Amino acid sequence: MSSGGRGAVVEEGAVVEGQHESFVRLEREIGLLLRRSRAISARLARELHPDLDGAAYGLLALLADTGPLRASDLVVRLGLDKSTVSRQVSSLVALGMVDREPDPADGRAQVLRPSAEGAARLSRIREARRARWAADMSGWPADDVATLAELLARLNRLGEAREAQSADGP
Repeated sequence: MSSGGRGAVVEEGAVVEGQHESFVRLEREIGLLLRRSRAISARLARELHPDLDGAAYGLLALLADTGPLRASDLVVRLGLDKSTVSRQVSSLVALGMVDREPDPADGRAQVLRPSAEGAARLSRIREARRARWAADMSGWPADDVATLAELLARLNRLGEAREAQSADGP
């Protein structure tokens, strides 16, 4: 049990009276956001290189954000299947966007990192995206933008914890 705010005590996972419609709206809005995100990722991947598909953008962005990773780490972090990651990595390597290097912790394995060209292209795209967000949200108070970013970060941490929990078994 936990405190549900306003002094109410609720069972874990229970919906407090009046919240149902909020969760219906949340599901609808996140669904719309995810559909738009897939379309945007596909467009951004084509901006990186016309031969890439949407999953490649997220993969390159993750490598840029985290540093070198093994392909198996990408599978876990992106929640994609092994064959999809393998195909995307091969494509990014062939196009010169990603480099393979020996893993410093285990020379038998390889890690992946953005190539200089991949990093430069990704940086240009990200700067353009940030400028677009700034223009689109120019009428928003800075506190609202910061609050949205914090709430999305909390939602992402919740999703990461859920994925880690399901990866550990039932």
